[in-house]
Amino acid sequence: MSRDRIDRRRFIQTAGAAGAALLAGCSADEVDSPTDTTDPTDTTSTTVGTTDRSSDTLVVATYSSFIDAVSTSPGGWIKQRFESEFDADLVWQTPPNELDQYIQRANADVEIDADVYVGLNVDGLIRLDENLEQDSLFATAPDLDGTADIKDGLNFDPQGRAVTYDTGYISLVWNATADGDEFVAPETFDGLLESEYAGDLIAQNPSSSATGRAFLLHTIQAKGEENYLGYWADLQENDVRILGSWGDAYSAYGNDEAPMVVSYSTDQVYANRAEQDMDRHQIRFLNDQGYANPEGMAQFANSDSPELARSFMEFMLRPEVQAEVAVRNVAFPAITDAEFGEEHAEYEQYAQVPPEAVSFSYDELRGNLQGWIEDWSRQIAGN
Repeated sequence: MSRDRIDRRRFIQTAGAAGAALLAGCSADEVDSPTDTTDPTDTTSTTVGTTDRSSDTLVVATYSSFIDAVSTSPGGWIKQRFESEFDADLVWQTPPNELDQYIQRANADVEIDADVYVGLNVDGLIRLDENLEQDSLFATAPDLDGTADIKDGLNFDPQGRAVTYDTGYISLVWNATADGDEFVAPETFDGLLESEYAGDLIAQNPSSSATGRAFLLHTIQAKGEENYLGYWADLQENDVRILGSWGDAYSAYGNDEAPMVVSYSTDQVYANRAEQDMDRHQIRFLNDQGYANPEGMAQFANSDSPELARSFMEFMLRPEVQAEVAVRNVAFPAITDAEFGEEHAEYEQYAQVPPEAVSFSYDELRGNLQGWIEDWSRQIAGN
């Protein structure tokens, strides 16, 4: 289950406006999930729309928070807009184990009644390719209108299955009202090690939090594979606090337990919506960088409606759709020319893009990611 992602939506759904200010952005926040914990024949899911399958029905699999928070999720808007234009029924499918459910079903030779998957990331693709025992779960993406406009560096699938539709950026969120309005977050990774910031940072465990995993990867980018564990040891010496999930970390930050937390650069979007003090929601891109967490979509190889699936993927890349999905998913468009319009001017103002986006590629992560996390867990979490 996507623990971090669920935590983030619950702030919106249960805490009201004040809690909304604690929800810090992109919903692409998921934990590593084992591929052997769910019955592959279990078809439990949330379905929106008709369940009758016909040639004008498109079944789209995704994570639950993409559709279940009416005020912030893009699913309802996408369904209404797509159905009205294409004279088709769009059915959302949200299995409890997300992508792993389809890996298990494929390995068990159980039919997959879905056409498109929305919400892939590089970690999921690696997990797929390492665990799938059958032929490819996803087809190579067809030539789509709009792919030429995807920003450089966001395409994360070397096999050409996943097409990026949005991204988020990991940053620090910091409280300028701390220390009698004197607190200022450091500008670099090295700055976090200075004694004046002892005990001031809350991070997340990379083995259980996608936010924490991205921050770990950013430290490896910044310090190198040979030096990142030494850097984390220095962070421990400076009393970094490591919690299990984004929700735990951000709750602690919201309760003034520390003036800095690892989070997302869309934090001010929610702060603005809830009319919060923006001084408590400052963004810091360490080393002038943000670690990118792009999300992608892919067509299932055995789709019953490949042409409709293609139309849907092109629809998702349109400039006006890109803007609406980004706003509702509290993320950033994948394309360079998204059309926000005046109604989303505040979003453009408060969603902050880093001077430089960094990330590891699929090839760099496959065969290394799990080892990096395990080494971190032995040395850092074990102490």
